[in-house]
Amino acid sequence: MPVLLIAIILGIVEGVTEFLPVSSTGHLILATELMGFDADRWAAFNVIIQLGAILAIVVLYWRTFWAVLEGLLRNNPMSWRFVRNVLIGFLPSAIIGVILISKIELLLGNAEVVAWALVAGGIAILIIEKFVKPGQIIGVAEMPLKTVLGIGFIQCLSMIPGVSRSGATILGGLSLGVERRTAAEFSFFLAIPTMVGATTLELIKHHDTLLAGASGVGFGAVAVGFLVSFIVAIVVVKAFVHYISRHGFWPFAWYRIIAGTAALIWLAAR
Repeated sequence: MPVLLIAIILGIVEGVTEFLPVSSTGHLILATELMGFDADRWAAFNVIIQLGAILAIVVLYWRTFWAVLEGLLRNNPMSWRFVRNVLIGFLPSAIIGVILISKIELLLGNAEVVAWALVAGGIAILIIEKFVKPGQIIGVAEMPLKTVLGIGFIQCLSMIPGVSRSGATILGGLSLGVERRTAAEFSFFLAIPTMVGATTLELIKHHDTLLAGASGVGFGAVAVGFLVSFIVAIVVVKAFVHYISRHGFWPFAWYRIIAGTAALIWLAAR
């Protein structure tokens, strides 16, 4: 299969799944297995194109970021609390990620781990949807520090491929008393430092390989995947926020369970 076609397919997968509670990394790993190409060749690509999806959040929420920036210049307490909450929420995954990076990388090629995590995550969503009461905390700046730290530590579960970073942070927020829309938006904002950090590490580690286009996966393929994931993510995020503000997460739960089960059957039958 041509490299650019693979880049487009993976860009679509990334854009669709990055901010849904279904695990973008897990889907990229399963897509790699399903299409039968070398996962190691595309490992750095899969991380770096996530910046395309992150850029979509910056574009969609530019008014929020601009208001926060203006507030910081005026020393507005709400703006400082917004920045504080995002940075503190990011801190646990930054520290634990650096400590466990070698173990995390070992899991990134394991499709079976992804499949089991999809099923387990789907069951967790159903349980949370059934038993957790609607949250009362509205607004990222209004979230207390203990809630922010709790979500930050819950985000660390997403280091297991298939768990879903957005799923862990959104549902963690709901469990800790955060209102649906706020939980989703905090997850989006938290993705910015988290994925920028992860991408920076990958660029440092694989810079020479990408620049040389080794194995056919160079900066050209990365640029295509980046652009595709950016465009697709813009469409998906707008629809997702609209949907979850009025409904629940149960369709994503059943999707995870069905997809994970199907993946386990397929992996066992190969």
